[in-house]
Amino acid sequence: MVKLFKIIFYVGLTLVLIVFIFFGYSDIPVDELKAKYAPEPSAFITIDDMDVHYRDEGFKMDTLPLVLIHGTSSSLHTFDAWVAALKGEKRVVRMDLPGFGLTGPFPDRNYSIDNYVIFIEHFLSSKGINKCILGGNSLGGQIAWQFTVKNPDLVDKLILIDAAGYPLESKSVPIAFKMARTPVLNKLMTFITPRFMVKASVENVYADKMKVTDPLVDRYFELTLREGNRQALADRMTMGMDMSSNHLIKTIQQPTLVMWGEQDLLIPTKSAYRFHSDLPHDTLVILDNMGHVPMEESPEESLGVLLSFIENE
Repeated sequence: MVKLFKIIFYVGLTLVLIVFIFFGYSDIPVDELKAKYAPEPSAFITIDDMDVHYRDEGFKMDTLPLVLIHGTSSSLHTFDAWVAALKGEKRVVRMDLPGFGLTGPFPDRNYSIDNYVIFIEHFLSSKGINKCILGGNSLGGQIAWQFTVKNPDLVDKLILIDAAGYPLESKSVPIAFKMARTPVLNKLMTFITPRFMVKASVENVYADKMKVTDPLVDRYFELTLREGNRQALADRMTMGMDMSSNHLIKTIQQPTLVMWGEQDLLIPTKSAYRFHSDLPHDTLVILDNMGHVPMEESPEESLGVLLSFIENE
């Protein structure tokens, strides 16, 4: 019996070592990531003791800039194609949220929506933005509408892209999110992060898996390895989803675009119709053959919807 336990122990130890050798990754130095992912017009600003990565592009005289907020495990780069098309006529401002991209984690590890709203307040103030068109995807969408509830005078129009806010009834969840919510596994994930897991997670939120290219996966994977980001994802996911404020969605008076990918499995279209029902002044657009990140998966078609809303409202 003792011999059997020894065999099991050494086999288990061997498997652990194999996993460490093939899938264990150290954090990538921030300066190395900045060199690759923060060329001009990227800039950094100190907010709440964090070196926040942001981009402020386009028509500088625009008094009503478009401010865009990305979702969980993403970065400001998710809006690259939109900004490339918009910056000739609009001022577009975006940032890496704390815990993601190049900004790094909240010092107090508080990833509540309320704390994110406070962060956006401080960011806009630091940029001298007194009123904006505010948009967000997924987590960024929830931050955007809760910011609007709290600061209605700062938001002229609201754009919700596959936004969080109602109880989730996901049909499929990225494997990285599942691991980040699971005790023990989320500890392992802070130093064992297989690239194939990141690829599978990105494919999970796309309708057309062929659009998930190697450079796209590399960006998600490498920014995940920014110091503190893996722990931040675990911290964020284990906090749970705060739905206590969604009754306030009905109070939002701003014209609102609700843009949704029909094939979104993470936050299915049921949530889009709930926003449509609750918001008093909204335009609902369901995009065929798109997933959870339409601005990244099909930027041209989704941008057309955005421009129509901005120009016609």
